[in-house]
Amino acid sequence: MGFDASVISGVVGFIETEFELTRIQLGWSVASLTLTATLAMMVAGPISDRLGRRPVLMAAAALFAVSAVYSALAPNFASLVIARMIGGFGVGAALIIAPMYIAEIAPASMRGRMVSFNQLNIVLGITAAFFSNYVILRLGQSGLAWVEAVGLDEWAWRWMLGIEGLPAIIYLLALVFVPESPRLLAMKGRDDEALAVFEKFGSGDASPEETLAAVKQSIDKSPESNKGSIGQLFGPAMRLVLTIGISVAILQQITGINSVFFYAPMIFEQSGVGTDASFMQAVLVGIVNLVFTIAAMLLIDRLGRRPLLGFGLAGITVCMFLLSYGFGSATYVIDEEAIAAFPPEIERESLVTLAGVEYASDVEFRKAVSGAIGVAAFKEHESELVRGAVDLNSTLILLAILGFVASFAISLGPVMWVLFSELFPNQLRGLAISFAGLINSAVSFGVQLVFPWELANLGNSTTFLIYGVFAAIGFAFLMRILPETKGRSLEELEHDLVKG
Repeated sequence: MGFDASVISGVVGFIETEFELTRIQLGWSVASLTLTATLAMMVAGPISDRLGRRPVLMAAAALFAVSAVYSALAPNFASLVIARMIGGFGVGAALIIAPMYIAEIAPASMRGRMVSFNQLNIVLGITAAFFSNYVILRLGQSGLAWVEAVGLDEWAWRWMLGIEGLPAIIYLLALVFVPESPRLLAMKGRDDEALAVFEKFGSGDASPEETLAAVKQSIDKSPESNKGSIGQLFGPAMRLVLTIGISVAILQQITGINSVFFYAPMIFEQSGVGTDASFMQAVLVGIVNLVFTIAAMLLIDRLGRRPLLGFGLAGITVCMFLLSYGFGSATYVIDEEAIAAFPPEIERESLVTLAGVEYASDVEFRKAVSGAIGVAAFKEHESELVRGAVDLNSTLILLAILGFVASFAISLGPVMWVLFSELFPNQLRGLAISFAGLINSAVSFGVQLVFPWELANLGNSTTFLIYGVFAAIGFAFLMRILPETKGRSLEELEHDLVKG
């Protein structure tokens, strides 16, 4: 899922020029996956309540494979969007069902760490996508005979998308060995099968029989409501847990994480490091994300959910303000030496009138240069033009982005899905997580869609300042209402947090 979602980061620069996309169309090519993921989240939970967790995950794996092949072969922009949307259905289903399944099978003492494995695997996929994009880019520039024979030089972006078919097939095969959720089996009255799963995978301090009895008692409290309903979800009893769930769902995306994951090379190019270096720095993003996700897994059942979330949100706020400052203090000047060094494809004569003029923002610079050489030429050579003109602290930009990713990876990344799997009662878990996931995905869609437009019209500094303000507001609000959930069974949490 992580590979499917983030592999587009290496593709945006290629498809923008090949398909002659506007900034909103570019945003649509990225966000279209999240749109269908949002739709999948609306139905994945209830469908998994009816058919089972495992069949839904297997369907998601098949959708990933189809999306990868179709994306690689897409003849035009519309086909690429459709292929991305097919993958989006798999993303939405996997995002909802995987953490739900893990929470339902893991003992309470290990649940936070186990649910975090879901986030770890997503992060591994993101890191693998950044790395494979970089390798394909460099191989395409190598001039090797076999590279030209398979089209890695001419169709690098197609290979970036198509290679995802391999992990998709591995995922599908691995799911053959996964049992059904024991709590779902108990809700279906298949107690013997549920007990067998508890016996095989453990149930913590309690015996498998005691764990099954507690699950059955929770279900039997409201036998008429085992399927859950919209009315129950929005009832007074669910007010606290639903408020927490919705707040965390919005905050995880509105602070800009998918802008960084899905547009990482584009962001780094804005600091003037060039295309190759921007892809390499994107790999660093993936590595930092991986390291701090592992740290979160080690700490989440020791320190708890609340401390990690507070620490991470504070870090996100600081890093976004640093990014805003770093880009806001940049200046842009094209001197005659830089003009002479530009590739011959750029109409260097048209830039002579801009020589020596200082621009205080990337928006002013982009407007002036686009007016001189044309919008299409600026898009095609933006990396070289920015690198030849910008004066900013690129180290600060890199450290701030890596700090933001680290803060997210140790907090909102894994903690959100752990909280989703813990807060909602057994009877409503599928429906409630689908609803919270729907909101999360809808916000993500909006953020991804408008991000290229924001960079072009509001500028880098203002865009990251907006993310920082949202993070500060979220920190203040969540630290007031969020309880600690570590080390408590799902049934205990239901008794304490769901009133009535």
